[in-house]
Amino acid sequence: MPSRRRFLTGAATAPVALAAVTACEDGDAAQPARHTVEPAAAAPAARTPSNRLNFVVILADDLGYGELGSYGQQLMHTPRLDTLAAEGLRFTQAYAAAPVCAPSRCSLLTGLHSGHATVRNNPWGPGGQGALTDRDFTFAEALRALGYRTGLIGKWGFGPNAPDQPSHPNSRGFEEFYGYLTHHHAHDYFPEYLWHNGTREEIPANKGGTQQVYAPDLISERALGFLHTHRDEPFLLCLAPTLPHAPSKDPHLGEYADRPWTGPNKRHAAQVTTLDTLVGAVTDQLTALGLADRAVVLVTSDNGPHEEAGTDPELFDGNGPLRGFKRNLYEGGIRVPLIAWSPRHVRSGTTDRPTPLTDLLPTLADLAGAPAPTDVDGLSVAPLLRGSAHPARHDSLYFYRNHNGVTARQNAADHGRGDRLAEALRRGDLKAIRFAPGQSLRAPDDQWDVELYDLARDPGEEHDLAAVRPAQADALVKLMRESWAPVYPRKPFGVTLEAGDGGAEFTVTATLANGSARPWSAARLILDAPSGWAVHARDAAIAARLEPGERLTVRWRVTRPQVSTATTLTCRGTAHHADDEVTYTATATLG
Repeated sequence: MPSRRRFLTGAATAPVALAAVTACEDGDAAQPARHTVEPAAAAPAARTPSNRLNFVVILADDLGYGELGSYGQQLMHTPRLDTLAAEGLRFTQAYAAAPVCAPSRCSLLTGLHSGHATVRNNPWGPGGQGALTDRDFTFAEALRALGYRTGLIGKWGFGPNAPDQPSHPNSRGFEEFYGYLTHHHAHDYFPEYLWHNGTREEIPANKGGTQQVYAPDLISERALGFLHTHRDEPFLLCLAPTLPHAPSKDPHLGEYADRPWTGPNKRHAAQVTTLDTLVGAVTDQLTALGLADRAVVLVTSDNGPHEEAGTDPELFDGNGPLRGFKRNLYEGGIRVPLIAWSPRHVRSGTTDRPTPLTDLLPTLADLAGAPAPTDVDGLSVAPLLRGSAHPARHDSLYFYRNHNGVTARQNAADHGRGDRLAEALRRGDLKAIRFAPGQSLRAPDDQWDVELYDLARDPGEEHDLAAVRPAQADALVKLMRESWAPVYPRKPFGVTLEAGDGGAEFTVTATLANGSARPWSAARLILDAPSGWAVHARDAAIAARLEPGERLTVRWRVTRPQVSTATTLTCRGTAHHADDEVTYTATATLG
């Protein structure tokens, strides 16, 4: 990017420093963009020491509902997580959005369930490696618009294994990234390299399969460093270690070395305890830095327990009292641990509110005071964390599975239907699951197998009620159909930017859209062009107020001195939300 830029609003100019993040857009732009439109972004406001809450979201990989002591585990020791559960709020009915990693994580980040989200399959399903797009808005982008320092350390799992592309974490709201970009690479506990933002950092000690450096140790070190470096500014850290995903590898067997178990089971137990140690290190660091009283820590998992690479989830009762495992839409495949902890900002106790992880985006935005899109499927549980006895509840929860891999126990729980497309929907205490005859969502309804369970009386899903309650089963199937959209249209949110044909003179059009639930004031669009370019605004670039759903659109006539010079134009949109300024940006690359 050029080293000197100007931001222009009408005739006014002022030098400003930019950073990058995303915004949502819809598909009905007035003029088609003729140049590559890069991810719209939220540039941070000034970062100064404040009393804002800090956030740490810790996402385990394939950690089952029953694999923590606080959820009934007997064989594996998780003392630090159990302490957080005792001091904080333990959710007994939290749900991953899908029974496998990629779609679950996409929904967690974007607040859209698996009938609406961009990524709906694991890489081994239809379509291969899924990628986020410039239409996806993550919880990191919501907080970054408010000036938060945002970091993701560990597993990303989307898009190509390359920098500078829309699915990279740096393009999706995370200013700092260290870890694995792709899903497949994240299965290597002794990788030969990891990514640091756009740079591939080699790990020479692991070259040639020597396995000297354990990636979770590097991830722990970077996470603690992030907390220390950004201790004087508001931050969001998403910590996503690959623990305890297969293959079961951990050089720190510790107390499990002498157990009469197979090697994979010993190492799996060690992985769970290593995760526990990492969580303890993070909370210790927050306390040592004097940040614990204004921090909120959330710990959860992306799906149920795995049975891969020789690990036996039944030995550990990894799904607790529930039926099913990873890849099942029964409760054992999608119900996960969720612990919220903060010495001052989260009440202690338990809650049985059915809580999908799509709730994270609106909850984090609510706690931080940031605007969030209203077209997400999640609901804020901030009132519940603070002690409300009547938090908002979902009318229904939808789940989708289309994954072409099966494992023995998962397939047995599915009665041999483990490779079929399946859907589930919970409404109140009733939950319906249906299996397609194959892998097509378009199969006629009379070819699907439908089951119905009353989770209040039968949490283990042992008694199928579909035959005795057909009307209720049909009603939930109807809701399943309504929950799926082949393409989910998004409401405009943040900034979009369109450039003309890139000749010597062309038009640039930018829109700042208030897709949140509250009005914005003092809205403004500012175009950033290289020094020496002529920029003339054709519309007023300031709006005193933008109501929810309203937009500010500005056109500029731009003249550049050299037609062949390739460059990037950036537009920044700012507004006041409540008492805070939020900032979003979008860029367009010219040929």
